Amino acid sequence: MIENENIASVNLPDSDLVKKLQRTKTPVSINFELTARCNNNCRHCYINLPENNTDAESLELDINEIEDLADQAVNNGVLWCLLTGGEPLLRDDFSEIYLMLRRKGLLVSVFTNACLINETHVKLFKKYKPRELEVTVYGITEKTYEKVSGIKGSYKLFKNGLDRLLTNDIPVSLKAMAIHSNIHEIENIADFCSKHSKKKFKFDPFLHKRYDGDEKRNKKILSERLNKDEIVKIEQNNFARKNALIKSCDQLIFYQDIDASGRVFTCGVLKNGFEISYDGKLRLCPALLHPDYVYSLRIFSLMDAYRKIAENIIKARSYNEDFLNKCNKCKIINLCYFCPANSFLETGKLDTPIDTFCKNAHARQKAILEWKKSSSLS
Repeated sequence: MIENENIASVNLPDSDLVKKLQRTKTPVSINFELTARCNNNCRHCYINLPENNTDAESLELDINEIEDLADQAVNNGVLWCLLTGGEPLLRDDFSEIYLMLRRKGLLVSVFTNACLINETHVKLFKKYKPRELEVTVYGITEKTYEKVSGIKGSYKLFKNGLDRLLTNDIPVSLKAMAIHSNIHEIENIADFCSKHSKKKFKFDPFLHKRYDGDEKRNKKILSERLNKDEIVKIEQNNFARKNALIKSCDQLIFYQDIDASGRVFTCGVLKNGFEISYDGKLRLCPALLHPDYVYSLRIFSLMDAYRKIAENIIKARSYNEDFLNKCNKCKIINLCYFCPANSFLETGKLDTPIDTFCKNAHARQKAILEWKKSSSLS
């Protein structure tokens, strides 16, 4: 299974070294979720807790714990590091954490909403450039942006923060979540992002359910999910996305028989690296919250926890006939948002087909094949 474009994972370079390491299942990257707190209250977010949530703050790894885990990671061959959240810039010690990781030789990326960017951050990023600095754009008008962010005044903060970065020639990658609250602006968002970033504009129409299982917030997330026709339409209207899907058609749509042997995990969960939650728990996929695949790094060493999770992933088999006859043999699984992590968030089980995901995948398959046929005729 090719992993879905997921804005919670750092993009690794397409190099022979990375491919070699991935083939040997050597972890090459580490994501530090520095906090679950955020200054925004986005409608679609799967993790954000209020910035003044003292309970969440009290559970956060301190800089010494982060340094110890970083040393363990580097000693085991990790090269890339992502700092994310919540909003990582909420941490008062963000600069110290960033510099500490840089001194260890890690190539550090940062995901932020840019609302908290100040002159201290600008000086830091100018002197010690991040490998990637990714900013999410929720809308290009105040009304849309703040409908998504849920915070009055956040649009101005976002604009000011982004302007600080751009006017100081700090390279920024811009991206967006495509949701009902901003779909009317998505093409304008794409134009804005393409204008202000040298990197290819990325957008993601898939919304995770909440990591904390908050049902009230989950209802809001579901209300923001696009339907199959809306997903196809925005992909069709984005020239780069459409062409990429056409070029990748043979990888996305398999024509050969698939033998997954009942394995639950046929994705790339063991290929990239670690995700460390704000409260010190190891996951090999940001969204994989099943208790069999989460270990506390305040109890276990990094590699002991990694090996325990990897062993459980490799052994996992499904006996659910519905899953075995559908998802486990599906030839368009790479067009689907189904994976064991998302299945668990949606249903409480790792191997339950999700009808909405299936309909989305078949609609995308039909559209891509039509686009490919049209492009070959032109």
